[in-house]
Amino acid sequence: MKKKLVILSGAGVSAESGINTFRDAGGLWEGHDVMEVASPEGFRKNPALVLDFYNQRRRQLFEVQPNKAHSIIAELEEDFDVTVITQNVDDLHERAGSTNVLHLHGELLKARSINSYDAFEWKEDINLGDLHTDGHQLRPHIVWFGEAVPAISEAIEIVEEADFVVVVGTSLQVYPAAGLMDYAKPNVPIFYVDPNPATIPYMTNPVEVIAKVGSEGMEIVREKLVNRI
Repeated sequence: MKKKLVILSGAGVSAESGINTFRDAGGLWEGHDVMEVASPEGFRKNPALVLDFYNQRRRQLFEVQPNKAHSIIAELEEDFDVTVITQNVDDLHERAGSTNVLHLHGELLKARSINSYDAFEWKEDINLGDLHTDGHQLRPHIVWFGEAVPAISEAIEIVEEADFVVVVGTSLQVYPAAGLMDYAKPNVPIFYVDPNPATIPYMTNPVEVIAKVGSEGMEIVREKLVNRI
């Protein structure tokens, strides 16, 4: 039976494909204060701005490709039972070949009613006046700041069963995602890949920090993991 490998991925993985992260710009995202475009308050204040912001992000997805980090993560399924738990709202893990991906913060290529959590595929722009069959305005299927993270309970259960945990491309600043690795069993090895790794509080787990970008760091992690089979 294959060992269970959990990958916790963040914005740094997709950054190598050309998708910008708001933390690289001091809290600004494409020139906007993040709370203007990624909060319920921002949506209520200026829904047209928020919809346009995500329309641009969605269009960008069709212009970028998965990078080497995505590919290595997908290839690890040959040797491990891999679950990817990602903070990213793009579909680059899936396009690289990963078959078991849990999106904590929603998905750009889905939409839902402002009155429901039930999401469905949506690859076009969302405009003011685009209504769900329930009569309410459509919105991106994105978990904004201040909103609950419905998938967090499932993510915790997955991490609790892991034999190995890899944290890649995240600043470990956004909770509850940043606390997920705390749920790993005490003897489970954790590999943390990031060019500017955050300080990790005391843990009983063995933690190996690899200060590399995702593509370079995942090469190293793959070799270390395969040698432990």
